[in-house]
Amino acid sequence: MDSFKAILVTEKNDQVSYDLQNVSVNDLSEGEVLIKVAYSSINYKDMLAVQKNGGIIRNYPMIPGIDLSGTIVHTTDNRFIEGQQVIVTGFAMGMSHTGGFSEYARVPADWIVPLPNNLTLKEAMIFGTAGFTAALSIMALQENGMSTKNQPNILVTGSTGGVGSIAIQLLSKIGYKNIFALVRKDNQADIAKSLGATDVIFANELGELKKPLNKQKFDFVLDTVGGDVASVIIPQISYGGSMSMCGNAGGIKLTTTVLPFILRGINLLGIDSVNVPINKRKVIWNEIANEWNISQTTLVNEITLDTLPEKIEAIKNGQHLGRTIIKY
Repeated sequence: MDSFKAILVTEKNDQVSYDLQNVSVNDLSEGEVLIKVAYSSINYKDMLAVQKNGGIIRNYPMIPGIDLSGTIVHTTDNRFIEGQQVIVTGFAMGMSHTGGFSEYARVPADWIVPLPNNLTLKEAMIFGTAGFTAALSIMALQENGMSTKNQPNILVTGSTGGVGSIAIQLLSKIGYKNIFALVRKDNQADIAKSLGATDVIFANELGELKKPLNKQKFDFVLDTVGGDVASVIIPQISYGGSMSMCGNAGGIKLTTTVLPFILRGINLLGIDSVNVPINKRKVIWNEIANEWNISQTTLVNEITLDTLPEKIEAIKNGQHLGRTIIKY
């Protein structure tokens, strides 16, 4: 293998740009395992990675892409064998370590999850980091009292995006009956209902952040956007409820008081998908491959590496729906 295709992000004269280039194995970061990539996926974090001051890439040039699925072509670690199908998500992928937007990737063996039975390489990336994050969020909420036994009111923000769209499908598959999807546009309402939402709420119906406590509307919230949206919702969470937080598309600042926490006993649950221990990753991916496999009904678009820039722009402009996977 003399050369192969990859998206390369470069910085010159304080300007950041990216395009499809020919690279070699020598351009890849160090690792014990070389993988022929079959699929990757586009996440909000990947969009930030190719922006100036995006806060994702630590050094240039860099191949972005925070997740991949593929087949091992070479390994020096005896935990894996050539020809084995695997998944890699998170850690430093696409940040300080060359990532998944490449026909080949080289990664540390400690980052690798063997592809579970009942899951294909394509299905793994239909979930990808977004689906993995959605599963983490639901597990955290269930560990804090969310259960189908009492059918609580659950709100999902960013409901037609990558994490939100999969979260709604997972909640519906698990058996939850009161799933509220937060949307901004009319067409998003129909999409959210097709995914399994039982009702929709438009963002302008949430109200404004005027009082530290508001009418209790939601027992649990799976928040994917942060910022002002999360700030307005917190005073509306019911006594003993919880909100998981996994994204910042709506901003990184949170405006709130201590009152919802000390008077209603609500919980704010931070969700990190980057540094999850490998043993927990295996448990989650096994759940995704079996009881939580909704890949056949997921809103997904398949593209090739050379059409990636237009999808990146769609995410940047808030025009992206569901999941987009890259086939190599």
